[in-house]
Amino acid sequence: MTKKSKIDHYTDKEALDFHIKGKSGKIEVISSKSLTTKRDLSLAYSPGVAAPVKEIAKNPDAAYDYTSKGNLVAVISNGSAILGLGNLGSLASKPVMEGKAVLFKRFADIDSIDIEINNSDVDEIISTIKNIGDTFGGINLEDIAAPSCFIIEQKLKEVLDIPIFHDDQHGTAIITTAALINALDVSNKKIDKVKIVVNGAGASAQACTNLFKSSGVKSENIIMCDSKGVIYKGRDNIDQFKSAFASNTKLRTLQEAMKNADVFLGLSAKDVVSKEMVKSMARNPIIFACANPDPEIKPEIINEVRSDAIIATGRSDYPNQVNNLIGFPYIFRGALDVRAKEINEDMKVAAAKAIALLAREDVPDEVVSAYGGDRPKYGKDYIIPSTFDPRLINVIPVAVAKAAMKSGVAKKTITDLDLYKDQLTNRLDPSMSLMQGINAKVRKNPKRVIFAEGEDENMLKAAIEFGKNKLGTPVLIGTEKRIREQLKKIGLDENHKIEIVNSTDKEKREKYVKHLYKKLQREGQLERDVDRLVRNDRIAWGSSMIACKDADAMVTGNIRHYAASIEKLKKVVDSRPGEEIFGMTMINSKGKTILVADTNVQDFPSSQRLVNVSKSCVRVARLFGFDPKVAFLSHSTFGKPVSKNTKHVRDAIEILKKEKVDFDFDGEMQPDVALNPIYQEIYPFSKIVGKANILIMPALHSAAISTKLMKVYGGAKLIGPLLIGLGLPIEVAPLRSSTSDILNLASVAAYSSDVIDYKKN
Repeated sequence: MTKKSKIDHYTDKEALDFHIKGKSGKIEVISSKSLTTKRDLSLAYSPGVAAPVKEIAKNPDAAYDYTSKGNLVAVISNGSAILGLGNLGSLASKPVMEGKAVLFKRFADIDSIDIEINNSDVDEIISTIKNIGDTFGGINLEDIAAPSCFIIEQKLKEVLDIPIFHDDQHGTAIITTAALINALDVSNKKIDKVKIVVNGAGASAQACTNLFKSSGVKSENIIMCDSKGVIYKGRDNIDQFKSAFASNTKLRTLQEAMKNADVFLGLSAKDVVSKEMVKSMARNPIIFACANPDPEIKPEIINEVRSDAIIATGRSDYPNQVNNLIGFPYIFRGALDVRAKEINEDMKVAAAKAIALLAREDVPDEVVSAYGGDRPKYGKDYIIPSTFDPRLINVIPVAVAKAAMKSGVAKKTITDLDLYKDQLTNRLDPSMSLMQGINAKVRKNPKRVIFAEGEDENMLKAAIEFGKNKLGTPVLIGTEKRIREQLKKIGLDENHKIEIVNSTDKEKREKYVKHLYKKLQREGQLERDVDRLVRNDRIAWGSSMIACKDADAMVTGNIRHYAASIEKLKKVVDSRPGEEIFGMTMINSKGKTILVADTNVQDFPSSQRLVNVSKSCVRVARLFGFDPKVAFLSHSTFGKPVSKNTKHVRDAIEILKKEKVDFDFDGEMQPDVALNPIYQEIYPFSKIVGKANILIMPALHSAAISTKLMKVYGGAKLIGPLLIGLGLPIEVAPLRSSTSDILNLASVAAYSSDVIDYKKN
């Protein structure tokens, strides 16, 4: 019978299939540089590689500049203590070490390679790691049994000047300490007063105890137990590592130690704690039962006898999972970025405090999704942030880097920590680099931005984030009662202060009717028709607010198809003089941003429309700081193969040539020709081949299909579509856009209202 996971509901066969599907294993090596031409290869290897070799020979620190050393971590094990499975050998540990390497990349953009050492001799392991240490910016030791792990880590710290981190010890200690800080806060207990019982005396337990002490717990208030009972001064047959935690006490058993204890930390074995022990603990007990896969006592059993307990485990199917993933990627990120010589106690404490404080903040949507739609709130069931909290990347590394610099172990100084924080966010979401620039400009001149579908959950969340991020004043259109209900539903105070407008405001309604009637009266609209439109149509109301200077910009859509929003807008807002209305999507992939049009408005454009769209794209590109390079795309390149379906594209090129525009363009060409530099050798006469950053599509369907394929299967980050050519700063969110998508569009609309003169070409 196939064995099944208790927690995640998968079979062993599914896990095996996952690891063997496609390329075997979980990691691969790819080049960070373009290697498409002969010149590229010459620069990457011989003879070009000689230049950095000479620089590193003169100055070893130059390796951080010219190689991957500064962003490379080795995950090293000998397989002597694999994930609770025991000593199964170095080769058997490889899937775990590969997994750890994947997590480094996924959560902190750290390149990592796994190394399995087939040896149990401590001196041999130390010698091996010492001899390869120069290759890496840091070393993560993993699944090495105690006491060998203590000796190996300590000796390596003495001989290498890079961070050496045994995650089983210190990662667990940091997350557990963060949980303790918050549990004490929730239970209103003081860290220097609490009595703590630690059951388990292995690497993790000892590291946790040390970090508890560094964080303010008094040594005399900690009792450590192993399988034989309390570790007390004078006890026979305990090694040097355990003896460091021996207490001067008459207590001898776990049961005795638990009486009136404030905190229990278990890193031992299942079912070693009884109901009676839990009953005997102090008021508001803190119980961290972290044995895996089964805790020392199950939370449901604790709850049978104590309603006041704060509980954490190592499992994902209970609240408050002590999960090292919250820590190690981000701790290494901060350490690497300041080229720290080690990860010291100050850095660990800083990480624990940063994690604890993050759990106290309102959680973002990504966390809500991870919790199945529920929005967790700081309290007894939420004292540790979710592993899916996107803020971990720009909170923990900053705290770690600051502590490294302050404690004198950093070889590199970061002077602008706000900029560093932005760079960290951009590591995992390259599109954020562009948005951070836009947001920085918006914050200097905040705007009143309308969020037209005020009762929509994602639109409402985006509006709140817009205000919270100090981008301006969000204005919601909607029924106040329904918006207040939604606020409550998403876990906020229903009296949350936010501006709400609607057609019950008679004075504003009359003003907007007067404005729109002037525009629509010659289209057969009676004043009562316009009044009805303003009363019932959010787009009409919102666009009138902007036209009448009651707001600066608007984002709408999200609850209807994009085309329907466009049709409504075209009724009440003119196009910008001399421009076409079209959709332009910004795609960020592999460190490059390209603009694609028309992705949303007109099915089959004429050659003149393509010309107009290209000019507008150039204008927008320059606003965003790009040097425009326009490629007109097709399924053919420079007329091969010939097709009647590409005639309008060729005609557009001829029109532009006659107009003598001030930007480079070319076509028609296939997308790979436009974007891949390898084709420059084939088409040396073109200034655009391999360099394009604006792609003008031959039809809407090709634009829409290609951008969505890039998003779903290409892993690209998309901003938009941005609505170009409209006579007011209004953006349309496609149906069911995420909160972050809507927030980006709101920022772009605010930015546009500041930099575009909507009355001129």
